[in-house]
Amino acid sequence: MVLLLQACQEEVFLDLENVGKTPVIEAIWTDDAALNGVVVAYSRDYYDTLPNEIAAHAEVDIEDMQTGEIVPFRFEEDLGKYLPVNGKAATIGQEYQLNVSLDGKDYVSSGTTLEAPVLDSITYEFKEERFFASEGYYLTLYGKIPFEENNYYRLILTRNDTILNRRSDYFLFDDTFGSSILNNGFELTAFSFKKDDEVRLQMLRLNKPAYDYLNQVVSLLFSDGGLFSPPPENPQSNISLMQGEGRVLGYFMTAPVLTRKVVIKEED
Repeated sequence: MVLLLQACQEEVFLDLENVGKTPVIEAIWTDDAALNGVVVAYSRDYYDTLPNEIAAHAEVDIEDMQTGEIVPFRFEEDLGKYLPVNGKAATIGQEYQLNVSLDGKDYVSSGTTLEAPVLDSITYEFKEERFFASEGYYLTLYGKIPFEENNYYRLILTRNDTILNRRSDYFLFDDTFGSSILNNGFELTAFSFKKDDEVRLQMLRLNKPAYDYLNQVVSLLFSDGGLFSPPPENPQSNISLMQGEGRVLGYFMTAPVLTRKVVIKEED
């Protein structure tokens, strides 16, 4: 006797709350002018497949809270974002305030461009496949974190002009296990490379609100949407509405950027 079993599978759509169109601001302000920019857009429904709606009519600037200097931003249609005029960049040690005016409302956020850690050198070594890592060349960072507080970091890696931006490529760390992580070499076991790869590494030292926001982004990216996963929820923004009612999404980040380049050559 042959017994045939047939499983039924039903696609379920979550009944998510629709809060209407909400401003989404993503602002990057560093001491590297090439990285700086502000994207102002509007949110869309979770199941919406339309492109993001960019807000090209906002007023954007960043103010140095010590000197009072105001850096205006201008919308660049080709890039879909606002760029600082005259290629201005952040100065280490200064506190800055982001100001965005959109649809009659003012949004603000602030942060300090902290001092960068020390990154002395980067080495690489070919390693066979391991239980937790595939075969390839792996980078090890050497340096020093001399700070007793505000130790929140992000690493951004680019391979041959392509930024590694899959969900597993978000690399954030703090000093939970001490600040000596770079002293004896910090191997980046999450990233493997091949011979002749050109790798650009950028290390950013973040303010805690920006770090917390990115941590929430990573948690959201790794939510599998299964039966036991929590409903998707937008990360908590570090941008505030000056007055009145309304919501805002996104974040403001100011940081120093350490940039290093390595070309992987075959070992002797």
